[in-house]
Amino acid sequence: MQRLSFDDLQVGDHWKSQARTITETDVVNFACLTGDFDPLHVDHESAADAPFGRPVAHGLLGLSYLAGLGSHAPNVHTVAFLGISDWKFKGPVFVGDTIHAVTRVVALATFGRRTGRVTWHRELVNQEGEIVQCGTFETAVATAVSQTIRLRQAAA
Repeated sequence: MQRLSFDDLQVGDHWKSQARTITETDVVNFACLTGDFDPLHVDHESAADAPFGRPVAHGLLGLSYLAGLGSHAPNVHTVAFLGISDWKFKGPVFVGDTIHAVTRVVALATFGRRTGRVTWHRELVNQEGEIVQCGTFETAVATAVSQTIRLRQAAA
């Protein structure tokens, strides 16, 4: 599938990613990877007395899935991740939830001759249509000129 360039994007463009169901294995693997074994995430008995009544997935696990799901919807030629801001954790993500990413272009600016800066509003949405996380990502995306130069270099 061909990747979009900066020049293909317009403010207001939006996409919905494929969905993914969160498993207990995902939560345990994330705990192992990060060292975050807080009982809120991995202890069913302790979490039963916590505000949600059962274990919740790590907030950063949800953010990580959003970043991955959003990297394919849209499929753009990203050169660099520049930042994240105004991130909100609005609701829990539980084992068994099916999530997807919604991405919308909110701003575009030139960023050198071969890249543009794209500001994206991203939302992590569960199977009930509830936005459980949202905020702003900024990335550098290759322009059409940059992609043409890369294609010429590859063909040479």
